[in-house]
Amino acid sequence: MTDVTTARPWLDTSLPVDDRVQLLLDEMSIEEKAGLFFHTMIAIGDLDEANPVFATPSAREFVHVKNMTHFNLLGAAPTGREIAAWQNALQRLAADTRLGIPVTLSTDPRHSFSENPGASILAGPFSQWPETLGLAATRDPELVERFADIARQEYTAVGLRVALHPQVDLATESRWARQTATFGEDAELSGILGAAYIRGFQGETFGPGSVSTMTKHFPGGGPQKDGEDPHFPYGREQVYPGGQFELHLKPFEDALEAGTRQMMPYYGMPVGTEYEEVGFGFNRSVITGLLRERYGFDGLVCTDWGLINDSEIFGQPFPARAWGVEDLTPRERMLKVLDAGADQFGGEDCPELLLELVADGSVSEERLDVSARRILREKFELGLFENPYVDEDAADEIVGRAEFRAAGEAAQRASVTVLTNDGSLPFAGGLKLYVEGIDAEAAAAYGTVVATPEEADLAIIRLQAPFEQRETMFENFFHAGSLDFADDVIAHVGEVARAVPTVVDVLADRPPILQPITDAVAAVTVNWGVSAAALLDVLSGVVSAQGTLPFDLPRSMAAVEASRPDVPFDTADPLFRFGHGLTL
Repeated sequence: MTDVTTARPWLDTSLPVDDRVQLLLDEMSIEEKAGLFFHTMIAIGDLDEANPVFATPSAREFVHVKNMTHFNLLGAAPTGREIAAWQNALQRLAADTRLGIPVTLSTDPRHSFSENPGASILAGPFSQWPETLGLAATRDPELVERFADIARQEYTAVGLRVALHPQVDLATESRWARQTATFGEDAELSGILGAAYIRGFQGETFGPGSVSTMTKHFPGGGPQKDGEDPHFPYGREQVYPGGQFELHLKPFEDALEAGTRQMMPYYGMPVGTEYEEVGFGFNRSVITGLLRERYGFDGLVCTDWGLINDSEIFGQPFPARAWGVEDLTPRERMLKVLDAGADQFGGEDCPELLLELVADGSVSEERLDVSARRILREKFELGLFENPYVDEDAADEIVGRAEFRAAGEAAQRASVTVLTNDGSLPFAGGLKLYVEGIDAEAAAAYGTVVATPEEADLAIIRLQAPFEQRETMFENFFHAGSLDFADDVIAHVGEVARAVPTVVDVLADRPPILQPITDAVAAVTVNWGVSAAALLDVLSGVVSAQGTLPFDLPRSMAAVEASRPDVPFDTADPLFRFGHGLTL
């Protein structure tokens, strides 16, 4: 045994992981154990500077004062090398603590087209793929596993070792603001593709080359009342008028069978079920009764972000997502989360509160050890104690590698879904094209771009699925509310379509009400993240259209409002059914 392992016997790789965990646990102070329980946001930058956007302390304070070692990386950098270099600097900071416990870095999805500081990050230097709904539109488990394997390689190259995904909730409420990161409305397809996603990220065997998946949002976040988002008080209730609570568990069962290592309960509180009417992160009947006891899950459970303390985001105050326990103090909320059976507090950085609970006897050290073992086991099995650092040169070569980008672009093309076509597609090369929402330079590779519909042989208009503006910047990252297009948008599309055959493509992060548009134009397609070139390759027939809908497209808002949020395919007489998609 070397001198290092004599001083720190938990570094002896010849020992079983459980023994190494216990050796380290025996050496840890209460303060060091408490730090393990907090998993919050961090941003690339100077390790000695606080983050002004999320009002969080500096990395040095997190690691050296608060003893924290789990962070959700916000934002990106221009290159893989820069992310890797920052990660290595953070790990050196951690190595300089008393026990040298390495940092575990996690991330929200960062390979697609969306930017939401509460849910996803633009691809930046990483390969770019369609949103998860777009992966579902391909219906191809091998493609999904290939994506996850590529994402795994890019993540590990820069030191990202926990994926705060997949999101296997069922998109059964058409207005729900979070469905773009799901596999759609069908429980069976969501389960199959979610399992493939987990296999790709975690690998054939879980170890130093793996990214641990934190599947969410247990026990299914789709049945939101009125489709509102439970980041906000008006979206706190999950309702089950169709009695389909069990159906929403199906994709999680598949995720557990695939070996997902971690689980995140949702913010929402179940209303009118057998379970306690408190947010799932506080819910002992769900975390312990359902996840731990019924399913036998002994992996790590981390709450969704911000359950304990009120916060300020982009200068606006937001209450803690303590739904059903708003009247409890932060200390009481923390105790309820621990009693529920969770291991980590997402988005929180207040170990001093946990230490108070230990000091007054509300939480025993034995209870800390139960979760600490799970948390430390993950670090050991990921190989972080052997080598927390990454190769900065290799990161630059791996992140955004040409073959990875090509695979992402191929997936973008495969996900484009053709809903209607009067024969205008595929369009011939050399036409005069009028475009909106498409870069003219990109379109010029497929025809002659003209300035007005009247000059054109074909118009192509790209739209975003509708959503309602809300009061604050943070709320508007979550597209919620009506799915009807504004009257002026419909009128404009109709005006163009009267002048020239028109193709409309819609980014369908939620299922839009399309009938006013399908009635007016020559062809309609939907996408879930696709570059202009990839879209035009499909529209012009360079590649064949393959995508199919991962959800029903409702006929009207009246049908949406009358549907039951927990029941899939429940809007009356949908305009297009799940699985619809024309070939070209």
